[in-house]
Amino acid sequence: MPDSKKPDSDKMESVDDKLDASVAETETHRRRPPPALIVLAIVLLTVGFFGYREFRERLVFLHEEDARIQADMVIVSSRVAGWVTRVAASEGQMVEAGTILVSIDKRDAELVLEELTAQFDAVGAEKIRLRAERNLVSKQTESHLQSVRSELTAARVTVSSLKPQLDLAKRDLQRNRQLFDQKVVSRRQLDQSETQLQRIEREHRIAVANLQAAQAKIKEAEAERAQLDVLAGELAVLGKREAEFAAKIGRQQLDLEDRTIKSPLRGVVDRRFVETGEYVTPGQRLMLVHDPALIWIEANIKETQVRRLAISQKVTVTVDAYPDEKFEGSIERIGNTATSAFALLPSPNPSGNFTKITQRLPVRIAIGQREGRLRPGMMVEVKIATGG
Repeated sequence: MPDSKKPDSDKMESVDDKLDASVAETETHRRRPPPALIVLAIVLLTVGFFGYREFRERLVFLHEEDARIQADMVIVSSRVAGWVTRVAASEGQMVEAGTILVSIDKRDAELVLEELTAQFDAVGAEKIRLRAERNLVSKQTESHLQSVRSELTAARVTVSSLKPQLDLAKRDLQRNRQLFDQKVVSRRQLDQSETQLQRIEREHRIAVANLQAAQAKIKEAEAERAQLDVLAGELAVLGKREAEFAAKIGRQQLDLEDRTIKSPLRGVVDRRFVETGEYVTPGQRLMLVHDPALIWIEANIKETQVRRLAISQKVTVTVDAYPDEKFEGSIERIGNTATSAFALLPSPNPSGNFTKITQRLPVRIAIGQREGRLRPGMMVEVKIATGG
Protein backbone atom coordinates (compact mmCIF):
# COMPACT_ATOMS: atom_id res chain seq x y z
CA MET A 1 0.00 0.00 0.00
CA PRO A 2 2.70 2.49 0.77
CA ASP A 3 4.25 1.88 -2.61
CA SER A 4 1.03 2.53 -4.48
CA LYS A 5 0.43 5.87 -2.71
CA LYS A 6 3.86 7.33 -3.49
CA PRO A 7 3.29 7.93 -7.19
CA ASP A 8 0.06 9.74 -6.40
CA SER A 9 1.85 12.12 -4.09
CA ASP A 10 4.48 12.81 -6.76
CA LYS A 11 1.78 13.68 -9.22
CA MET A 12 0.19 16.02 -6.75
CA GLU A 13 3.50 17.82 -6.22
CA SER A 14 4.10 18.26 -9.97
CA VAL A 15 0.64 19.75 -10.42
CA ASP A 16 1.34 22.21 -7.63
CA ASP A 17 4.61 23.22 -9.24
CA LYS A 18 2.90 23.85 -12.54
CA LEU A 19 0.25 25.96 -10.85
CA ASP A 20 2.93 27.99 -9.07
CA ALA A 21 4.84 28.53 -12.34
CA SER A 22 1.67 29.58 -14.16
CA VAL A 23 0.81 32.07 -11.40
CA ALA A 24 4.35 33.47 -11.48
CA GLU A 25 4.26 33.83 -15.27
CA THR A 26 0.89 35.59 -15.06
CA GLU A 27 2.22 38.05 -12.51
CA THR A 28 5.28 38.67 -14.72
CA HIS A 29 3.06 39.43 -17.73
CA ARG A 30 1.00 41.75 -15.61
CA ARG A 31 4.12 43.76 -14.54
CA ARG A 32 5.68 44.01 -18.13
CA PRO A 33 4.29 47.00 -20.24
CA PRO A 34 2.78 46.25 -23.61
CA PRO A 35 5.03 46.62 -26.73
CA ALA A 36 2.84 49.37 -28.25
CA LEU A 37 3.39 51.51 -25.18
CA ILE A 38 7.14 50.99 -25.42
CA VAL A 39 7.16 52.02 -29.11
CA LEU A 40 5.04 55.08 -28.34
CA ALA A 41 7.41 56.09 -25.57
CA ILE A 42 10.41 55.70 -27.87
CA VAL A 43 8.70 57.79 -30.59
CA LEU A 44 7.79 60.51 -28.10
CA LEU A 45 11.34 60.64 -26.76
CA THR A 46 12.79 60.76 -30.27
CA VAL A 47 10.38 63.49 -31.38
CA GLY A 48 11.05 65.44 -28.23
CA PHE A 49 14.82 65.19 -28.67
CA PHE A 50 14.83 66.26 -32.29
CA GLY A 51 12.14 68.86 -31.63
CA TYR A 52 14.30 70.40 -28.93
CA ARG A 53 17.29 70.40 -31.26
CA GLU A 54 15.23 72.00 -34.02
CA PHE A 55 13.82 74.59 -31.60
CA ARG A 56 17.32 75.39 -30.33
CA GLU A 57 18.67 75.60 -33.89
CA ARG A 58 15.93 78.03 -34.90
CA LEU A 59 16.42 80.05 -31.76
CA VAL A 60 20.21 80.35 -31.93
CA PHE A 61 20.89 80.06 -35.67
CA LEU A 62 19.39 81.45 -38.86
CA HIS A 63 19.32 79.08 -41.84
CA GLU A 64 19.06 80.20 -45.44
CA GLU A 65 19.29 78.19 -48.67
CA ASP A 66 18.86 81.08 -51.13
CA ALA A 67 22.56 81.96 -51.32
CA ARG A 68 25.20 81.90 -54.03
CA ILE A 69 28.89 82.57 -54.40
CA GLN A 70 29.54 85.88 -56.16
CA ALA A 71 32.55 87.67 -57.65
CA ASP A 72 33.28 90.82 -59.63
CA MET A 73 32.73 89.62 -63.19
CA VAL A 74 34.70 92.00 -65.41
CA ILE A 75 33.51 92.28 -69.01
CA VAL A 76 36.49 92.97 -71.26
CA SER A 77 35.25 94.96 -74.25
CA SER A 78 36.70 96.85 -77.20
CA ARG A 79 36.97 100.64 -77.49
CA VAL A 80 37.69 100.48 -81.23
CA ALA A 81 36.30 98.76 -84.29
CA GLY A 82 38.22 96.35 -86.45
CA TRP A 83 39.02 92.78 -87.41
CA VAL A 84 40.23 90.42 -84.69
CA THR A 85 43.66 89.13 -85.70
CA ARG A 86 44.42 87.06 -82.61
CA VAL A 87 42.68 85.66 -79.52
CA ALA A 88 45.46 84.87 -77.07
CA ALA A 89 43.48 83.49 -74.10
CA SER A 90 41.13 80.54 -73.79
CA GLU A 91 38.36 79.79 -71.34
CA GLY A 92 39.59 78.65 -67.94
CA GLN A 93 43.06 80.11 -68.46
CA MET A 94 44.69 82.03 -65.62
CA VAL A 95 46.01 85.40 -66.77
CA GLU A 96 48.06 88.09 -65.11
CA ALA A 97 47.20 91.78 -65.17
CA GLY A 98 48.45 93.20 -68.46
CA THR A 99 48.37 89.88 -70.32
CA ILE A 100 47.34 90.29 -73.96
CA LEU A 101 43.89 88.80 -74.50
CA VAL A 102 42.82 89.99 -77.97
CA SER A 103 44.59 91.77 -80.84
CA ILE A 104 42.72 93.88 -83.41
CA ASP A 105 44.01 94.83 -86.86
CA LYS A 106 46.00 98.06 -86.51
CA ARG A 107 47.34 98.71 -90.02
CA ASP A 108 44.93 101.53 -90.77
CA ALA A 109 45.59 103.12 -87.37
CA GLU A 110 49.34 103.04 -88.03
CA LEU A 111 48.88 104.80 -91.38
CA VAL A 112 46.73 107.50 -89.81
CA LEU A 113 49.36 107.97 -87.12
CA GLU A 114 52.09 108.35 -89.75
CA GLU A 115 49.97 110.94 -91.61
CA LEU A 116 49.37 112.96 -88.46
CA THR A 117 53.07 112.75 -87.55
CA ALA A 118 54.01 114.08 -91.00
CA GLN A 119 51.57 116.98 -90.65
CA PHE A 120 52.95 117.71 -87.20
CA ASP A 121 56.50 117.75 -88.57
CA ALA A 122 55.38 120.04 -91.43
CA VAL A 123 53.98 122.52 -88.95
CA GLY A 124 57.25 122.35 -87.03
CA ALA A 125 59.22 123.07 -90.21
CA GLU A 126 56.97 126.02 -91.03
CA LYS A 127 57.55 127.38 -87.55
CA ILE A 128 61.30 127.15 -88.09
CA ARG A 129 60.96 129.01 -91.41
CA LEU A 130 58.86 131.75 -89.85
CA ARG A 131 61.29 132.14 -86.97
CA ALA A 132 64.15 132.55 -89.46
CA GLU A 133 62.11 135.07 -91.47
CA ARG A 134 61.26 136.95 -88.30
CA ASN A 135 64.91 137.13 -87.32
CA LEU A 136 65.84 138.36 -90.80
CA VAL A 137 63.13 141.00 -90.82
CA SER A 138 64.10 142.03 -87.34
CA LYS A 139 67.70 142.58 -88.33
CA GLN A 140 66.83 144.37 -91.58
CA THR A 141 64.28 146.67 -90.04
CA GLU A 142 66.51 147.35 -87.07
CA SER A 143 69.37 148.35 -89.38
CA HIS A 144 67.04 150.49 -91.51
CA LEU A 145 65.55 152.09 -88.43
CA GLN A 146 68.97 152.97 -87.09
CA SER A 147 69.91 154.48 -90.47
CA VAL A 148 66.84 156.71 -90.72
CA ARG A 149 67.23 157.68 -87.10
CA SER A 150 70.71 158.85 -87.97
CA GLU A 151 69.34 160.81 -90.92
CA LEU A 152 66.70 162.32 -88.67
CA THR A 153 69.32 163.35 -86.15
CA ALA A 154 71.47 164.89 -88.90
CA ALA A 155 68.46 166.76 -90.34
CA ARG A 156 67.58 168.11 -86.94
CA VAL A 157 71.17 169.28 -86.42
CA THR A 158 71.18 170.96 -89.82
CA VAL A 159 67.88 172.72 -89.16
CA SER A 160 68.96 173.79 -85.72
CA SER A 161 72.29 175.13 -87.07
CA LEU A 162 70.66 177.08 -89.95
CA LYS A 163 68.06 178.70 -87.77
CA PRO A 164 70.50 181.19 -86.14
CA GLN A 165 72.09 181.95 -89.52
CA LEU A 166 68.63 182.66 -90.97
CA ASP A 167 67.78 184.96 -88.11
CA LEU A 168 71.13 186.75 -88.48
CA ALA A 169 70.66 187.15 -92.25
CA LYS A 170 67.21 188.60 -91.69
CA ARG A 171 68.55 191.10 -89.17
CA ASP A 172 71.47 192.02 -91.49
CA LEU A 173 69.09 192.62 -94.39
CA GLN A 174 66.83 194.76 -92.27
CA ARG A 175 69.76 196.79 -90.95
CA ASN A 176 71.27 197.23 -94.44
CA ARG A 177 67.93 198.45 -95.76
CA GLN A 178 67.81 201.08 -93.08
CA LEU A 179 71.39 202.08 -93.78
CA PHE A 180 70.67 202.11 -97.55
CA ASP A 181 67.78 204.43 -96.96
CA GLN A 182 70.15 206.64 -94.98
CA LYS A 183 72.69 206.47 -97.85
CA VAL A 184 75.21 204.82 -95.54
CA VAL A 185 75.63 201.53 -97.46
CA SER A 186 75.67 200.97 -101.15
CA ARG A 187 73.18 199.13 -103.31
CA ARG A 188 75.71 196.39 -103.81
CA GLN A 189 75.91 195.67 -100.08
CA LEU A 190 72.12 195.58 -99.86
CA ASP A 191 71.95 193.11 -102.74
CA GLN A 192 74.57 190.94 -101.07
CA SER A 193 72.49 190.89 -97.88
CA GLU A 194 69.40 189.87 -99.81
CA THR A 195 71.31 187.17 -101.69
CA GLN A 196 72.77 185.86 -98.41
CA LEU A 197 69.30 185.69 -96.85
CA GLN A 198 67.84 183.89 -99.87
CA ARG A 199 70.69 181.36 -99.80
CA ILE A 200 70.26 180.65 -96.10
CA GLU A 201 66.47 180.43 -96.46
CA ARG A 202 66.90 177.94 -99.30
CA GLU A 203 69.30 175.83 -97.24
CA HIS A 204 66.94 176.03 -94.26
CA ARG A 205 63.98 174.88 -96.35
CA ILE A 206 66.06 172.01 -97.72
CA ALA A 207 67.09 171.05 -94.17
CA VAL A 208 63.46 171.21 -93.00
CA ALA A 209 62.42 169.07 -95.98
CA ASN A 210 65.16 166.56 -95.15
CA LEU A 211 63.96 166.55 -91.54
CA GLN A 212 60.40 165.84 -92.64
CA ALA A 213 61.63 163.12 -95.01
CA ALA A 214 63.64 161.55 -92.18
CA GLN A 215 60.55 161.62 -89.95
CA ALA A 216 58.54 159.90 -92.70
CA LYS A 217 61.25 157.27 -93.08
CA ILE A 218 61.06 156.68 -89.32
CA LYS A 219 57.35 155.94 -89.64
CA GLU A 220 58.03 153.63 -92.57
CA ALA A 221 60.73 151.80 -90.62
CA GLU A 222 58.39 151.46 -87.66
CA ALA A 223 55.71 150.12 -90.02
CA GLU A 224 58.21 147.56 -91.28
CA ARG A 225 58.86 146.58 -87.67
CA ALA A 226 55.14 145.86 -87.36
CA GLN A 227 55.71 142.99 -89.78
CA LEU A 228 57.39 141.26 -86.86
CA ASP A 229 54.06 141.28 -85.03
CA VAL A 230 52.41 139.69 -88.08
CA LEU A 231 55.04 136.98 -88.14
CA ALA A 232 54.64 136.50 -84.38
CA GLY A 233 50.89 136.04 -84.92
CA GLU A 234 51.51 133.46 -87.62
CA LEU A 235 53.89 131.65 -85.28
CA ALA A 236 51.19 131.64 -82.59
CA VAL A 237 48.70 130.16 -85.07
CA LEU A 238 51.21 127.48 -86.02
CA GLY A 239 51.77 126.79 -82.33
CA LYS A 240 48.03 126.15 -81.93
CA ARG A 241 48.00 123.92 -85.01
CA GLU A 242 51.00 122.04 -83.62
CA ALA A 243 49.14 121.52 -80.34
CA GLU A 244 46.09 120.34 -82.30
CA PHE A 245 48.14 117.80 -84.24
CA ALA A 246 49.86 116.71 -81.02
CA ALA A 247 46.43 116.02 -79.48
CA LYS A 248 45.36 114.11 -82.59
CA ILE A 249 48.57 112.09 -82.48
CA GLY A 250 47.99 111.30 -78.80
CA ARG A 251 44.44 110.20 -79.52
CA GLN A 252 45.62 108.09 -82.44
CA GLN A 253 48.31 106.51 -80.29
CA LEU A 254 45.62 105.68 -77.74
CA ASP A 255 43.54 104.15 -80.53
CA LEU A 256 46.57 102.13 -81.58
CA GLU A 257 47.17 100.93 -78.03
CA ASP A 258 43.50 100.01 -77.63
CA ARG A 259 43.87 97.56 -80.49
CA THR A 260 45.91 95.38 -78.15
CA ILE A 261 43.43 94.48 -75.41
CA LYS A 262 45.00 93.39 -72.13
CA SER A 263 43.62 91.85 -68.97
CA PRO A 264 42.72 94.51 -66.39
CA LEU A 265 43.34 92.14 -63.48
CA ARG A 266 44.87 88.89 -62.39
CA GLY A 267 42.20 86.26 -62.78
CA VAL A 268 40.66 83.50 -64.83
CA VAL A 269 38.91 83.75 -68.19
CA ASP A 270 35.32 82.57 -67.69
CA ARG A 271 33.88 83.07 -71.17
CA ARG A 272 35.18 84.01 -74.61
CA PHE A 273 32.72 85.72 -76.93
CA VAL A 274 34.90 86.36 -79.99
CA GLU A 275 37.04 84.37 -82.39
CA THR A 276 39.85 85.27 -84.78
CA GLY A 277 38.56 86.86 -87.98
CA GLU A 278 35.44 88.40 -86.50
CA TYR A 279 34.69 92.12 -86.81
CA VAL A 280 34.11 93.86 -83.49
CA THR A 281 32.57 97.24 -82.74
CA PRO A 282 33.22 99.68 -79.88
CA GLY A 283 31.67 98.45 -76.65
CA GLN A 284 31.31 94.86 -77.84
CA ARG A 285 32.20 92.41 -75.10
CA LEU A 286 35.05 90.07 -75.87
CA MET A 287 35.75 88.12 -72.69
CA LEU A 288 34.52 87.66 -69.15
CA VAL A 289 37.18 87.61 -66.42
CA HIS A 290 37.08 87.42 -62.63
CA ASP A 291 39.59 87.23 -59.81
CA PRO A 292 39.04 83.88 -58.03
CA ALA A 293 40.66 85.20 -54.87
CA LEU A 294 38.02 87.94 -54.48
CA ILE A 295 34.77 86.09 -53.84
CA TRP A 296 31.90 86.45 -51.41
CA ILE A 297 28.46 84.99 -50.73
CA GLU A 298 25.24 86.83 -51.38
CA ALA A 299 22.36 85.48 -49.33
CA ASN A 300 18.81 86.75 -49.72
CA ILE A 301 17.45 86.96 -46.18
CA LYS A 302 13.77 87.47 -45.36
CA GLU A 303 12.93 90.93 -44.11
CA THR A 304 11.41 89.42 -40.98
CA GLN A 305 14.81 87.94 -40.04
CA VAL A 306 17.07 90.89 -40.82
CA ARG A 307 16.68 92.28 -37.30
CA ARG A 308 18.62 89.26 -36.01
CA LEU A 309 21.66 90.09 -38.16
CA ALA A 310 24.66 92.25 -37.39
CA ILE A 311 27.96 93.00 -39.05
CA SER A 312 30.78 90.50 -38.29
CA GLN A 313 28.42 87.72 -37.18
CA LYS A 314 29.94 84.29 -37.78
CA VAL A 315 28.50 82.21 -40.59
CA THR A 316 28.83 78.48 -41.26
CA VAL A 317 28.67 77.72 -44.95
CA THR A 318 27.83 74.45 -46.68
CA VAL A 319 28.61 74.32 -50.39
CA ASP A 320 26.37 72.04 -52.41
CA ALA A 321 29.36 70.93 -54.49
CA TYR A 322 31.27 69.87 -51.35
CA PRO A 323 28.63 68.71 -48.82
CA ASP A 324 31.18 67.01 -46.58
CA GLU A 325 33.19 70.20 -46.00
CA LYS A 326 32.43 73.19 -43.80
CA PHE A 327 33.44 76.75 -44.63
CA GLU A 328 33.57 79.72 -42.30
CA GLY A 329 32.57 83.28 -43.08
CA SER A 330 31.26 86.47 -41.54
CA ILE A 331 28.62 89.06 -42.43
CA GLU A 332 30.25 91.94 -44.26
CA ARG A 333 27.31 94.05 -45.40
CA ILE A 334 23.54 94.06 -44.98
CA GLY A 335 21.62 95.37 -47.96
CA ASN A 336 19.68 98.63 -47.70
CA THR A 337 17.18 97.80 -50.45
CA ALA A 338 15.01 94.77 -51.05
CA THR A 339 15.75 92.67 -54.13
CA SER A 340 12.32 93.46 -55.57
CA ALA A 341 13.35 97.10 -55.98
CA PHE A 342 15.86 96.02 -58.65
CA ALA A 343 13.32 94.11 -60.73
CA LEU A 344 13.35 95.03 -64.43
CA LEU A 345 9.57 94.74 -64.62
CA PRO A 346 7.73 96.61 -61.85
CA SER A 347 4.59 95.05 -60.40
CA PRO A 348 1.93 97.78 -60.15
CA ASN A 349 -1.41 97.12 -58.50
CA PRO A 350 -4.04 99.02 -60.51
CA SER A 351 -6.87 96.61 -59.65
CA GLY A 352 -6.55 97.13 -55.91
CA ASN A 353 -6.04 93.43 -55.19
CA PHE A 354 -3.11 93.07 -52.82
CA THR A 355 -1.26 90.02 -51.62
CA LYS A 356 1.44 90.67 -49.09
CA ILE A 357 4.70 88.88 -49.93
CA THR A 358 7.68 88.73 -47.64
CA GLN A 359 10.54 90.61 -49.24
CA ARG A 360 14.20 89.66 -49.13
CA LEU A 361 17.31 91.77 -48.59
CA PRO A 362 20.74 90.85 -49.97
CA VAL A 363 23.35 90.13 -47.30
CA ARG A 364 27.02 89.95 -48.26
CA ILE A 365 29.07 87.32 -46.46
CA ALA A 366 32.87 87.34 -46.63
CA ILE A 367 34.46 83.96 -47.24
CA GLY A 368 37.97 82.84 -48.03
CA GLN A 369 38.88 80.90 -51.15
CA ARG A 370 39.93 77.28 -50.70
CA GLU A 371 42.30 75.99 -53.39
CA GLY A 372 40.33 77.82 -56.04
CA ARG A 373 37.35 75.45 -55.72
CA LEU A 374 34.76 78.08 -54.85
CA ARG A 375 33.42 79.50 -58.09
CA PRO A 376 30.87 82.23 -58.80
CA GLY A 377 27.32 80.97 -59.14
CA MET A 378 27.68 77.94 -56.87
CA MET A 379 24.73 77.35 -54.55
CA VAL A 380 25.44 77.31 -50.84
CA GLU A 381 23.54 77.08 -47.57
CA VAL A 382 24.38 79.43 -44.73
CA LYS A 383 23.83 79.10 -41.02
CA ILE A 384 24.28 82.38 -39.15
CA ALA A 385 24.92 82.36 -35.42
CA THR A 386 22.49 85.06 -34.24
CA GLY A 387 22.75 84.22 -30.54
CA GLY A 388 19.01 83.85 -30.00
